[in-house]
Amino acid sequence: MHPDEDAPEPVEIPRAELSPQALRGVVEAFVNREGTDYGAVERTLDEKVADVMRQLERGEARVVFDPGTESVTILLPAEVGKESAGRHTRASREPNS
Repeated sequence: MHPDEDAPEPVEIPRAELSPQALRGVVEAFVNREGTDYGAVERTLDEKVADVMRQLERGEARVVFDPGTESVTILLPAEVGKESAGRHTRASREPNS
């Protein structure tokens, strides 16, 4: 038996249920969590946050809570089911928006 088989499924948190400050905090933590190569042009935190916010608004990314790790992250919709299998696919940061 694989240890992740009994892990609870991640739960989507509708962005409308988060205060603007809480949503910004989740997105900032997501953007800052791991370094990302944006190419030759460095982008500001505000630009990166705005990119992820647009993805959330368009439904291309979702805020999810993982009860197994008690953490919040942002995932692409197709990847939510894979989250419990240990594969984190994070929303892409748009380099030229």
